[in-house]
Amino acid sequence: MGSSGQGTRNLRFGLTRLKTRHYICLLAAAALLSPGGEAQKQKAPEGYTLVWSDEFNGKDGSLPDPSKWTYDIGGSGWGNHELEYYTNRADNARIDDGKLVITARQEPYTGPDGGKFNYTSARLKTEGLFSQAYGRFESRIKLPAGQGIWPAFWMLGDNIGSAGWPKCGEIDIMENVGKEPGINHGSLHAPSSTSPTSDQTATITLPAGQKLSDDFHVYTVEWDPGTVRFFLDSNLYATFAAAQWPGGGTWVFDHRFFLILNVAVGGDWPGSPDTATVFPQKDAGGLRSRVQAQDLAWA
Repeated sequence: MGSSGQGTRNLRFGLTRLKTRHYICLLAAAALLSPGGEAQKQKAPEGYTLVWSDEFNGKDGSLPDPSKWTYDIGGSGWGNHELEYYTNRADNARIDDGKLVITARQEPYTGPDGGKFNYTSARLKTEGLFSQAYGRFESRIKLPAGQGIWPAFWMLGDNIGSAGWPKCGEIDIMENVGKEPGINHGSLHAPSSTSPTSDQTATITLPAGQKLSDDFHVYTVEWDPGTVRFFLDSNLYATFAAAQWPGGGTWVFDHRFFLILNVAVGGDWPGSPDTATVFPQKDAGGLRSRVQAQDLAWA
């Protein structure tokens, strides 16, 4: 799971179920500390039907559409010793110039229980509003950059409330940590009888020292019964199948999942920010973290 983002513009979803292929697409997402960019609308891939979308066409400064998005709120560390407190404020997630903007800030913040935090951010999800089993899930994202920054576009099983994690299953479509500026991680996480979790993970690295924060890239999974395929910019880099699942593990990717976009700060994997990590400022001249999604289709 990761949590830094910059701007999401359009979201669409599509699914593959029996003979109907549904498509969900988040085409453009710009990440924390990256300048915003315009995303190009794309048609649903051949053979898929668009079933869900968010064009982020609200007024500048408005909150994300509450009929499509809700929030995780709090600063519990989220199982990873993360440093941020997630809020539902426009300061951390808002519509800006036709994009969903998630802003991770370095600022003193006191939670309702009196807990003190040095960072705030946002974690948006479609839990209780939209979920789907199978299909094509796609997002066009420009990632943030910096030590300790951890953006992610991912999914959790909608039975998490009853089954808990990891029995609900987790699909990480885009996950990046600032210390690996050119590497995307695609992963599946599930329960195991022999270890804390059963997992399959693959990475893809941009060529010639390019950074994922330099430009927009399209992050995609195609999820069919028994198989999940991972793509970066239409390049297939991993295929995970139930038939090859690790011994002792249980394949749980056979029910509805909901979507999550977030930007985390710190944690066991990325480590803490350092003095070189740039954060947005409160004044108008400061950089802002954006996740820009255009034509996001999910299924």
